[in-house]
Amino acid sequence: MKDLLRQKITGALQACYAAGSLASGEIPDFSLEVPGQADHGDFATNAALLLAKAERKAPRQVAELLVKALGSDAGLWTRIEIAGPGFINFFLAPTCWYAVLAEILQRDTNYGRSTIGQGKKVQVEFVSANPTGPLHIGHGRGAAVGDAVASVLSAAGFDVQREYYINDAGNQVQTLGRSIWMRLREQRGETISFPEDGYQAEYIRDLAKKLDALEGDAVLSLDEKAAIARCSAFGIEQVLVWIADDLKAFGIVFNNWYSEQSLYDRDMVNLELGKLASKGLSFEQDGALWFRTTDYGDDKDRVLIKSDGSPTYFASDVAYHMEKFDRGFQRVIDVWGADHHGYVPRMKAVIEGLGHAPDDLEVLLIQMVNLLRDGVPYTMGKRSGNFITLREVIDEVGSDACRFFFLMRRADSQLDFDLELAKKQSNENPVYYVQYAHARVRSIQRNARDAGVTLPTAAAVDFALLTEPEELALAKLMQRYPAVIEQAARGCEPHRIVYYLQELATLFHSYYNRHKVLVEEVAVAQARLCLVECVRRVIANALGILGISAPDTM
Repeated sequence: MKDLLRQKITGALQACYAAGSLASGEIPDFSLEVPGQADHGDFATNAALLLAKAERKAPRQVAELLVKALGSDAGLWTRIEIAGPGFINFFLAPTCWYAVLAEILQRDTNYGRSTIGQGKKVQVEFVSANPTGPLHIGHGRGAAVGDAVASVLSAAGFDVQREYYINDAGNQVQTLGRSIWMRLREQRGETISFPEDGYQAEYIRDLAKKLDALEGDAVLSLDEKAAIARCSAFGIEQVLVWIADDLKAFGIVFNNWYSEQSLYDRDMVNLELGKLASKGLSFEQDGALWFRTTDYGDDKDRVLIKSDGSPTYFASDVAYHMEKFDRGFQRVIDVWGADHHGYVPRMKAVIEGLGHAPDDLEVLLIQMVNLLRDGVPYTMGKRSGNFITLREVIDEVGSDACRFFFLMRRADSQLDFDLELAKKQSNENPVYYVQYAHARVRSIQRNARDAGVTLPTAAAVDFALLTEPEELALAKLMQRYPAVIEQAARGCEPHRIVYYLQELATLFHSYYNRHKVLVEEVAVAQARLCLVECVRRVIANALGILGISAPDTM
């Protein structure tokens, strides 16, 4: 629809230039937007405002010339109006919206999908929690956002891979191993002084008990360094099983699990840092190796290798991100906790220093989740210590509600998650409200089959029988769905899809409550069946992108 209108406006501009009523010859990058108020039309363009300066005319004068050149097109619009300083508002003919319904029925699960990504290779790295304990609800929000971003990019024609970066090197791994080792000794009756920086949660005792049952004598026979190393390896292995199981319960599957330790095992850190040195991007000072991040807008240069020869976390992150582009990814998206915001400029400096555009790396920052029960702050998590695990929330409210609530707000805004609301089987619960719209259509279809009313093909249905204002409003809203997907993909903003689903479900439920679908006149009933089937398909497609089920019964 927008493409057709854009062609008409461009043709009108060319006609004006040919006739001499306009002289600049410009075809501006004008917008076509849905006005905020229904009485302002179906689409509005700012083309006249953009041309006014070049034409040395008032915007309304330019608009009047454009409207004259556009003429009448009864098949596309019923009228055109000039509004405000020079916006042109289009009121489309009902037949335009009938075509939208036919397109939805024809394209089915592909409706809303596009090729704007042109197969561009994109990596989305998300969750990437340290393998030192269970996933908490903050990780859950990052998981939902990362997976939905990957899905919406795929729907927009990008070649997407999901990756989990395993932080299995560094001090946190040593701390995990030492914590398990101390609990293992404690379980054998030894009096210990548990380290203050150790992991205190109950799951450490669980890991120690399991290790003791499998190979406790062998571990305790090792010297301290070797014993801690074995405890670290065992702990990481077990925690990664937990993490993978939790993510599977959340409906998330990664294309690749990438080990930080593998960078060192393959000498990739030294190899990639050598590339930086050859480009003059690093320098030595005070016995340490530094990256010249200030050359690219960072507030200070950053240490890669400390004076004692040990690498910083930054060193492995630099090598890892360099290697991402070595693997052929043209765009890299990282999903991080909001507490990592200060890390973004230095990583963008790395990317720019390597000759990439800074925007080739996009970092989505995930804000905190405030867990509530009936509006009151809630804490649980005896097993995990001082945080709430993702699995506890999934087990209580289900994966669908979990995902929907995590995606209800912009990722960079704080989120209130009320457990009791997420479990309600009522219209108060937003995910129930949307899913019920899908189930309600399925119920209508079952009733139709029982009454002997069949769903016709798009070619056979008389869409002109859909004359109720709510019917046209539903068609207009469904016409917007492909644009919503495109906007969500361009901005990595899956919350846009959630907003859209809530709007569509609200409009559908209102229509259902006002108008009977299975009326006595069969042709009208069939047209309405096709309309609600379109609603069902759009809801199912959108929920599918978010990783949420579209139930047939509720």
